[in-house]
Amino acid sequence: MSIYPKLVLASGSPRRIELLQQAGIEPHRLFPADVDETPLRAEHPRSLAKRLSRAKAEKAAAALKDDPEAGNALVLAADTVVAVGRRILPKAEMVDEASNCLRLLSGRSHRVYSGVCLVTPAGKIRQRLVETRVRFKRLSRQELESYLASGEWRGKAGGYAVQGLAGAFVVKLVGSYTNVVGLPLYETVGLLTGEGFPVHFNWLSGPRH
Repeated sequence: MSIYPKLVLASGSPRRIELLQQAGIEPHRLFPADVDETPLRAEHPRSLAKRLSRAKAEKAAAALKDDPEAGNALVLAADTVVAVGRRILPKAEMVDEASNCLRLLSGRSHRVYSGVCLVTPAGKIRQRLVETRVRFKRLSRQELESYLASGEWRGKAGGYAVQGLAGAFVVKLVGSYTNVVGLPLYETVGLLTGEGFPVHFNWLSGPRH
């Protein structure tokens, strides 16, 4: 029997899974927690990211409380918000949404906030909030239309994925790159190691391919 806690990721996001794997972390289980992501009236983007990450973590932890396999696990959740000033951009699902986001981001700076929340087996809440500033180049009509045609924007906060084609739009990035992808690794690893999760265990097995 393992003396280390198991890890449940309260998300089905391929990007977050890949980022954890990049750090040598394999969640024991995925348990996506759906919550209403509608911002509250006059809610600041920072507050929204913190509130939603906590809501996801707590919902998953509550659902797994009596699960014999995962009832004693660490539950990790995150939420990423893209904003221009206090204006929160949607997770684009329609091409018009993505187009509006990209036109707004073109030639200017915006901020990406990620809330990360860890619920311990004892029910303690550990949270971090990470902010990254990103500046886009001024997008030409051809760049905008080509990116929209790629479909890469679908389901992405702010209508873009920095780890994909839209990486070519970034003039400057100040802060955590992995935060913009969807899970700030430095802060996440810090939370996990602080609660005794063996983050570095898989590092001992030699080079990864």
